[in-house]
Amino acid sequence: MTVGRWAAVAALLAGACLAGVPSTAQDRKGDKDPQSAFEPRSAPGDGQKFLAKFAGDWDVVKTFHPKAGKPSVQKGTCRQEMIHGGRFLQSSFTFGRGEARTTGLGLVGFEAGTGAFTSVWADSRATRMSFRRSKGRFDGKEIVLYGAALGGAEEKRTSRTVTKLEGSGKKIVHRQYASGPGGKERLVMELVMTRKAAK
Repeated sequence: MTVGRWAAVAALLAGACLAGVPSTAQDRKGDKDPQSAFEPRSAPGDGQKFLAKFAGDWDVVKTFHPKAGKPSVQKGTCRQEMIHGGRFLQSSFTFGRGEARTTGLGLVGFEAGTGAFTSVWADSRATRMSFRRSKGRFDGKEIVLYGAALGGAEEKRTSRTVTKLEGSGKKIVHRQYASGPGGKERLVMELVMTRKAAK
């Protein structure tokens, strides 16, 4: 084989090897995410636009309503922010001080395809995590969630939560109800959150 033919073969081999390698940043940016074939990407929807209104720093008043006796009131603070490209609302709560101090972490998401919200809650009071999911499609005004359990198991504590944004976005009212005898609901807990003034 002549030198000219060797050069031609070498050039073809080099071209074949480089065909799959991005030569510029733009080429790399255009590559498809291989995970998308198994788990397609999804963009934020109307639910995320609503959740974004909850972002910020808040003063919180929590009122717990026992079955008997007077309600218990506790004050705290909360910081809420949209994470993962504006797809989820993360809420970090703190109540009390010293040995009485408790913390809680919530995460709320919205699936544009089903129109349903899903939430996860964990706090320093127990090792149990709470899962909730909406049943109907989002009406654009409030988030209604129902207690859920993983793996298709039935949730032992049947409950419903309703979260509304009031006062032109300066106030959040979150109420949790538990089912009682005959399906009658009872208010168990209420959070009233007031947006802190910007510094």
